[in-house]
Amino acid sequence: MNDADAAPPQGESRLIDHLIELRARLLRAVLGLVIVFVALLPFANRLYAWLAKPLLAKLPAGGQLIATGVVSPFFAPVKLAFFAALFVSVPWLLYQAWAFVAPGLYQREKKLALPLLVSAVSLFYAGCAFAYFLVLPAVFAFLTRVTPEGVAMMTDIQAYLDFVLVIFLAFGASFEVPVALVILALLGWVTPRQLKESRGYAVVGVFVVAAIITPPDVVSQLMLAIPMCILYEVGIIAAAWVAPAGPREP
Repeated sequence: MNDADAAPPQGESRLIDHLIELRARLLRAVLGLVIVFVALLPFANRLYAWLAKPLLAKLPAGGQLIATGVVSPFFAPVKLAFFAALFVSVPWLLYQAWAFVAPGLYQREKKLALPLLVSAVSLFYAGCAFAYFLVLPAVFAFLTRVTPEGVAMMTDIQAYLDFVLVIFLAFGASFEVPVALVILALLGWVTPRQLKESRGYAVVGVFVVAAIITPPDVVSQLMLAIPMCILYEVGIIAAAWVAPAGPREP
């Protein structure tokens, strides 16, 4: 048997190279996340104190969070530090994914994919910031007003963390509407004209989604629905700009 017979097929060799590259990118991504997580651990309690400000600011004087679980005072800040590390590391994680897939993309796909990634990350961050600085204070102001007289509002730190993370995820994901519309237009599944004609259905759907994922008060529902409607219009404009030109209609 000669060397040519012993050598692996070209396709198999390329697959092995891709798997090695994928492993390297995954290891770099995980290593970056671990480094950020370890760096944030000493500040875990400060991070939780910062996260609790929207609620504590609306509680009566002397109001505070409580820990009903024995290990909650330890695990809640550590859990927050991990999610904060994940939040901070998103650009690094996406860069590793981009570096892996970019060599296989055409030039036009590269020109479109990179702005979409940057826009998606920026909009997710914007949604989380909007939730923290505007939505959470409004929600907690409403909840403190409707608390029955004689009832002390003392929330468990783990329950509070879970609630805030869900709100962050909901608003961060909701702010991705323009990116989602652009991707649908690029795939040819919808056209800008169809998006305009479906505007009424989209508005109804937005308010239904807002009613489902927000607390039961009108203020928070409007604070999610109105930005989503605006972002829907932004998505239509962006989709019209990047959508492939089709045949002219008579």
